[in-house]
Amino acid sequence: MQDTPRGSRLHIALFGRRNAGKSSLINALTGQELAIVSAVPGTTTDPVYKSMEINPIGPVVLIDTAGLDDSGELGRQRVKKSLAVLEKTDLVLLVVTAEKGPGEIEKAFLTTARQKELPVIGVINKIDLPGATAVDYSVFGIPWVKVSALTGQGISELKQAMIAAAPRNWKAPTIAGDLLPAGELALLVVPLDEAAPQGRLILPQVQTIRDLLDHNCQVMVVKDEQLRAALKRCGQPPALVITDSQVFHAVDAITPPEVPLTSFSILFARYKGDLVTLVKGAQAIKELQPGDKVLIAEACTHHRVDDDIATAKIPRWLNQYVGGKLDFELASGGTLPDKLEQYRLIVHCGACMINRRQMLSRIFAAQKAGVPIVNYGVLIAFVLGILKRALAPFPEALALIKD
Repeated sequence: MQDTPRGSRLHIALFGRRNAGKSSLINALTGQELAIVSAVPGTTTDPVYKSMEINPIGPVVLIDTAGLDDSGELGRQRVKKSLAVLEKTDLVLLVVTAEKGPGEIEKAFLTTARQKELPVIGVINKIDLPGATAVDYSVFGIPWVKVSALTGQGISELKQAMIAAAPRNWKAPTIAGDLLPAGELALLVVPLDEAAPQGRLILPQVQTIRDLLDHNCQVMVVKDEQLRAALKRCGQPPALVITDSQVFHAVDAITPPEVPLTSFSILFARYKGDLVTLVKGAQAIKELQPGDKVLIAEACTHHRVDDDIATAKIPRWLNQYVGGKLDFELASGGTLPDKLEQYRLIVHCGACMINRRQMLSRIFAAQKAGVPIVNYGVLIAFVLGILKRALAPFPEALALIKD
């Protein structure tokens, strides 16, 4: 709870050929032996994530990837997995050695990075070794910094270049602090069921509380069965009620109609993604027919409980809505399945464990495949018939809803 979640950190990925010194560079940037270093090419096989602070950027995640020149069938799979990291990357460090410099592999990679509109810094590593090749680095169209990961030479200059190149808009929008004036009360409804982690709140709840406090709002947190008493105790109605989506219907029935009401998941639809697109996706639920294929996508893996949201509740609600059985497929973890065109709808989790760029990338992948996408909170409010009320704080998204 005290550490900045990985999903809220700037993601900086290191790419380059095998033995370019990417892992050594991570160790030099962090001042710690975090990454395994070896003279044997191909030591790093899967992306490795390291969290740290770089002032004044703040919390970041450094991602070490396999070599872009990896060979063989297994090597091609590693390269594919490395390139997939671009979907969650905010800033790229392209590492070459002073001895060899960049070539066709780096040119091809830069084309891919530019298509994704990613800022790239070129890093010329191992300048402490003799035999630097003569290369016109200017033709690559990116800034270059000379460093020695071994001696530390140039590392300060590289950090300055990273600060300068970091996208200014990488931070997600505020979660809820812009929805009510400073000093006003937000009432948060937090059920503590079997899915709640023992002894603590789930991450979106913690982040929402902190965001409200950062905006000088007052916060009251209650369990769902305490809501009626909490509303009576308040001297005046709260400025906003935020609930867990799974008790949306009960909270809607108790909360006075004049009090704005939304859910954590709808807040995160805006915070981590694109609320308007996800609300458009909800409209596609009306077109579903029994037998249609629906993908339920979760960005993390976790212990399943009885009546799990992904495997039980959402399928039950959607089956009831369409009046028959849909064909559900569950995907958990860092990637979406191939051939998204086979699905009539994608239902995504709240994305609390991935960063905004990765969630936006998933939304884009769905759009590219022509498949509507919605998240848990928007879907739940839709099938329960209270989406208009849940979107009242968001006029642009509300305008998409018809009676």
